[in-house]
Amino acid sequence: MLLNISSPPISHRNPHFLSPLNHLPPRSKTHLSKSHLYSAFPNQTLKNRAPFGNKTPPHGDRLRLRPKALPGIDLGSFESVLEATAVLTAIIVVHESGHFLAATLQGIHVSKFAIGFGPILAKFDFKNVEYSLRAFPLGGFVGFPDNDPDSEIATDDENLLKNRPVLDRSIVVSAGIIANVIFAYVIIFVQVLSVGLPVQEAFPGVLVPEVKTFSAASRDGLLSGDVILSVDGAELSKTGPDAVSKVVDVVKRSPESDVLFRIERGNQDLVVRVRPDKNFDGTGKIGVQLSPNVRITKVRPRNVPEAFRFAGKEFMGLSSNVLDGLKQTFFNFSQTASKVAGPVAIIAVGAEVARSNTDGLYQFAALLNINLAVINLLPLPALDGGTLALILLEAVRGGRKLPVEVEQGIMSSGIMLVIFLGLFLIVKDTLSLDFIQEML
Repeated sequence: MLLNISSPPISHRNPHFLSPLNHLPPRSKTHLSKSHLYSAFPNQTLKNRAPFGNKTPPHGDRLRLRPKALPGIDLGSFESVLEATAVLTAIIVVHESGHFLAATLQGIHVSKFAIGFGPILAKFDFKNVEYSLRAFPLGGFVGFPDNDPDSEIATDDENLLKNRPVLDRSIVVSAGIIANVIFAYVIIFVQVLSVGLPVQEAFPGVLVPEVKTFSAASRDGLLSGDVILSVDGAELSKTGPDAVSKVVDVVKRSPESDVLFRIERGNQDLVVRVRPDKNFDGTGKIGVQLSPNVRITKVRPRNVPEAFRFAGKEFMGLSSNVLDGLKQTFFNFSQTASKVAGPVAIIAVGAEVARSNTDGLYQFAALLNINLAVINLLPLPALDGGTLALILLEAVRGGRKLPVEVEQGIMSSGIMLVIFLGLFLIVKDTLSLDFIQEML
């Protein structure tokens, strides 16, 4: 799973998320495995839909977006971690269920349905299909008995996936993507009906929702609820995550050097001088969480047609932002590569969302679904798009498949890349966790 955490995700239009990395199981069988790569989520700031004036809203009216922790990634409470893990698992189940149902409804033989990869933790058999939960939560796969030497099904059986026409196979391969798109829309629709659509307006400055005990910020006088209006003389406009990034960048560049903050505390305008501590990687840290200074309201639909309209508009907006983020990742990879994260960071981000704003889990889940769908459409080995590209090439060649060795070589190279990238990101994300950094 990969994630771009270039700025604080989630809350109505401030997400940046991720995707899962999965690798294919053993070669002895045919599988649809998910290399759920997630890419960048751009800064998504909501257009102002309701004027609130130019004053900073009272603290009670501020939306706590997923705050951006300077030292690293904070997993938060165990309950919030479970909530985020449940969301991610549900999305993987939906994706694999799309492949599974598309195959079984067409009468195609299926032998396995797995969540995760590697050693089996639990399993059961039902109607000749093995359902299993596996050790590594990097996605899942649906297995087919096409090349299984232990299978009792004849190799020329017309209901083996490999023997089906191009259209049938294309439906099976693309069904996971379609399932995630539908699930994303359903999640947004439920959000619109149950809690309403969040609408936010940005105000100048950056909110400090939390100051860690014994941190540089706590030592030098920053308090929870402060609004940072400028840093080292640079005014912070109401640009949401961009303002947060500006503060983060200044702090990181200033280990053990004074940083001057002009803050608003209630009705007071104060200046606070903070000396960032040096992090293990040489960058500065002050031990605060930051979020855009915004006010939020909830808009509820007056009727069902309006609910569909709200959900459709929100779905298109989030999809557009995901595509923009993907484009930024590919065209500015040197700048965004360090911000791509894996499953550990996905859970950490989701946990922060759940802890600070439970309603944000709706968009966390919707964004994960959309990202998974978009990334899997890419014509890369180990992705659904790569498999579809091979099927399309077969159709263009008049039904002649590529030699098995060539096809296996293409897929194996992609699988190995996914495995190594996934393991690298797991290690990197784990080292970025707050409690790990505190031990270093």
